[in-house]
Amino acid sequence: MLLLISPINTQEAREAINGGADIIDVKNPKEGSLGANFPWMIRNIREITPENMQVSATLGDVPYKPGTVSLAAAGAIASGADYIKVGLYGTKNYSEALEVMENVVRTVDEFNSDAIVVASGYADAHRVGAVDPMEIPRVAADSGSDLAMVDTAVKDGKTLFDFMNEEAISKFTEETHNYGLKSALAGSVTQEQMPLLAELGCDVAGIRGAACIGGDRNSGSIHHEAVARLKQMVAGF
Repeated sequence: MLLLISPINTQEAREAINGGADIIDVKNPKEGSLGANFPWMIRNIREITPENMQVSATLGDVPYKPGTVSLAAAGAIASGADYIKVGLYGTKNYSEALEVMENVVRTVDEFNSDAIVVASGYADAHRVGAVDPMEIPRVAADSGSDLAMVDTAVKDGKTLFDFMNEEAISKFTEETHNYGLKSALAGSVTQEQMPLLAELGCDVAGIRGAACIGGDRNSGSIHHEAVARLKQMVAGF
């Protein structure tokens, strides 16, 4: 299981790198669960990240606007991102989500065919009117994406497990694997829940809060010691 840590700036990125993160995921919590950061921040973090370590960029909790989202994908690729992560926030169903992701995949293929595309849904999709998270594996597969992910849309202290039980999460990862894709799980996941993610078939664990001082994704900051503890936990999976 790979450890994806989400810094908001170069200082946090250095902490994540020093702590041994596998993927450095540039995001901006001020703009939402999968809030997008600025192109120059992606570029600056790519420049300080070792070549053998991949950099991810979130495009945001995106609207149902395939052209807008595709243009954002092009910007993230041009800024140096290896992973392009799309939060399907404004898509209400499979068809809308598929349309967005098909165009993102086409864009990424034209700019850098080696880049990895992540289609992300939300375990609490019902709270924001987004596409059912159990549709995400099919959306990812049919669009040509590489990973299917589930996160939480509203960051209010509740975790992934408050909205999807172990059976549902296992079904999500199993279906994703049956399509030949990798699965990513996130959503205010705690340090104690890391082994469970692995047991449920997670390939990439997405973390911010648990890697921050005080465990607060908004007011805290990522610290290398917290990242190292998480890395040690996932190293055996």
